[in-house]
Amino acid sequence: MTERLQTLSGLAPTAKLPAYDRNQLKSGILHLGPGAFFRAHFAPFTDAALAVEGGDWGIEVASLRTADVADHLNEQNGLYTMLIRDTSGTVAQVIGPILRAHVATRDPSGLLDRLEDPAIRIVSLTVTEKAYGMDTATGGLDLNHADVAADLANRHAPRGVIGYLVEGLSRRRAKGVPPFTPLSCDNLPSNGAVLKRLVLDFAERVDPPLRQWIEENVPFPSTMVDRITPASTEATYQDAERLTGRQDLAAIETEPFTQWVIEDHFANGRPAWDKAGALMVTDVSAYEKMKLRMLNGAHSLLAYLGYIGGYEFIRDVMDDAALAALAYRHMHAAARTLDPVPGIDLDDYASELIARFANKAIAHRTYQIAMDGTQKLPQRLLEPASEALAHGDRAETYAIAVAAWMRYAIGEHGNGERYELRDPRAGEIAALIADIPRTGLAISAALFTLPGLFPAALTGHRAWTQDVADKLEILIQDDRLPLF
Repeated sequence: MTERLQTLSGLAPTAKLPAYDRNQLKSGILHLGPGAFFRAHFAPFTDAALAVEGGDWGIEVASLRTADVADHLNEQNGLYTMLIRDTSGTVAQVIGPILRAHVATRDPSGLLDRLEDPAIRIVSLTVTEKAYGMDTATGGLDLNHADVAADLANRHAPRGVIGYLVEGLSRRRAKGVPPFTPLSCDNLPSNGAVLKRLVLDFAERVDPPLRQWIEENVPFPSTMVDRITPASTEATYQDAERLTGRQDLAAIETEPFTQWVIEDHFANGRPAWDKAGALMVTDVSAYEKMKLRMLNGAHSLLAYLGYIGGYEFIRDVMDDAALAALAYRHMHAAARTLDPVPGIDLDDYASELIARFANKAIAHRTYQIAMDGTQKLPQRLLEPASEALAHGDRAETYAIAVAAWMRYAIGEHGNGERYELRDPRAGEIAALIADIPRTGLAISAALFTLPGLFPAALTGHRAWTQDVADKLEILIQDDRLPLF
């Protein structure tokens, strides 16, 4: 059996290694949610920043739920392989900033100890949209969210991300320790502002003076992150072993493109991410809106149409000329809802996205992108659709995307085979459509009533909702019919 990746010595010459001394690293960042996206984006940027300027910016990671990734990282002394794939080949880069991994469910007090340690100056997170516990209707805490409810009832023994952040900041305030900077890297518009609002809401409910201290002392910078990162497969692990000479159960794969835009507002320093290629700005909003609406919106459109049409990967969907053209059309529709983005030509950006989606070396599953739709649709599709309609646009590609999501939400292929929605509101969706006719009009009318999802600007626009119903009817009749 091949030896595990545990040190940098003796690796194959095809592997690119960290350009700094890992033995000199000290922890400065605690990251919540060490999934594939973090390992393909945040950690490599930090790896590059350490190579340029050094500093005490080693990363400790913590999983709030499952233990597999944390265990694999600990078994490998924090090392893992990032495979960068394109049609010219695959490059293997061993990433080195991670020093230790925690599992909150095993040792919650240990994670709280790290949150109050003055050495930890940044607490970053990639926990997905649903983990924030946000009520989409109010923008505040969802008091029915399991983690939020549990943490409000027992604030000193948290289990959710907002509860952990508030308790960590509370302990620092009590001990006179400077605050850490919470840094959201999740795919939410104004993610820093969202995180701040939820943290302040929680703190106000448990300790109003703490809320005031957080508001006065803790920055919540927003970020925009972009790198397509499919789930790891057996081929990922095989190629990592082939290119490094070591078995690596934490290996990930990604595309060559990477982008990070960061609001440069930190309480106590940061790594030299700017020297690693990140763009440090005073306002992230234009960039994040561009990415959410053009990239993520088109990705969701292709994922739903692709999955119900029998395509496993986005690259396969892009082989369908009609669907590729639809994606390009949608990107241009999304661009019309945007203000100018400094330094970006939106036509060029759309062309670049089409090329990225079509990258034959990236196996990004439509089913992976389709998950958590009720958490993703508002910022990717529903908000820009409302703006488009308000400006007299027909918002047709948005109607197609929503119809495709509704067809997916039925949870059944045309041959009757069932599939899991993998959505936090799957139960509500199933209940709404359980006993109604399988027609576009009936299904769309039911799903438009899902509380807090569709804005009144859409549900009250009769021509647009009829367009959705008509397109959904086509998809119900024939999953693979080239619609548009």
